[in-house]
Amino acid sequence: MVNNRKCAVIGCGNVGATTAYTLMLSGLFTEIVLVDIDRKKAAGEAEDMVHGIPFNFPVDIYAGDYSDISDAAIIIITAGANQRPGETRLDLVHKNVKVFSSIVGSICEAKCEGILLVVTNPVDILTYVTLSMSHFPANRVIGSGTVLDTARLKQLVGNRLGVDSRNVHTFIIGEHGDSEVPVWSSANISGIDLSSFCRDCCSECDPTSFNPLFEDVRDAAYRIIDAKGATFYAIAESVRRIVTAIVKDEQTILPVSTLVGGHYGIDGVCMGIPCIVGRNGIEKVLEIPLNEKEETLLRESARSLHEVIDSLGLSVNV
Repeated sequence: MVNNRKCAVIGCGNVGATTAYTLMLSGLFTEIVLVDIDRKKAAGEAEDMVHGIPFNFPVDIYAGDYSDISDAAIIIITAGANQRPGETRLDLVHKNVKVFSSIVGSICEAKCEGILLVVTNPVDILTYVTLSMSHFPANRVIGSGTVLDTARLKQLVGNRLGVDSRNVHTFIIGEHGDSEVPVWSSANISGIDLSSFCRDCCSECDPTSFNPLFEDVRDAAYRIIDAKGATFYAIAESVRRIVTAIVKDEQTILPVSTLVGGHYGIDGVCMGIPCIVGRNGIEKVLEIPLNEKEETLLRESARSLHEVIDSLGLSVNV
């Protein structure tokens, strides 16, 4: 039986540890188990977090193994090789597919019935790998997708316009990587079309000049990795947002990575597409309006992912 107040984090590197800490602060769970190939590292991270519990919500945080995750409602996979300076997310694929083969096999042996949330890069490929290897239903295998990319774009657009970024509504879709696609055609500020808002409220802003903001988003990870070696704060917050939508059954629309089945004429890849997210994981995959250029770019993004998937020789039966 699934314990809806329990989650597991597999991998206690920068992203995994920060994610666990963020979830500790959220109050969403009463039990968080940390699993890592380095059990001592997991135990140290757990003990460090436990010492902060008197200032926060009561929660049992401990290092465990795969036998401890069988009843977890959400299993968050952050383990894998890190992206090095100058390395693309897709460069990581063959190293991390080997890692995931062991992880997913252990999850299946533990007879887990929860939702698998993949965070490790390249997240779209590894979401597909997880789906293929686990044979879980597609709604229960989710990647963090372009949730973080979308948040980055909202923050930059909000700064440019001088408005709260939470009032900026737009998406980045496709690969979480170099071929991702900004959806400018339906971008709005609390329901006001972006072009209209620029004309009426921010006359010095020209919406046709916003593409450099997207380029900043696309290249953000490279800059941060070059500066500090890894990104982990914002992705941990992105994971918290996805997990909150699941635990609270929010039916929230988020651009998570999921198996695309015919949307925009695309099949057989996992990529960031707006989905309704709730207690069952992916409740519905949405096909939001795109203009011709955006749809073309999305299909190109899918083709780049298809090439990698084909090289792995994996398939998903649905």
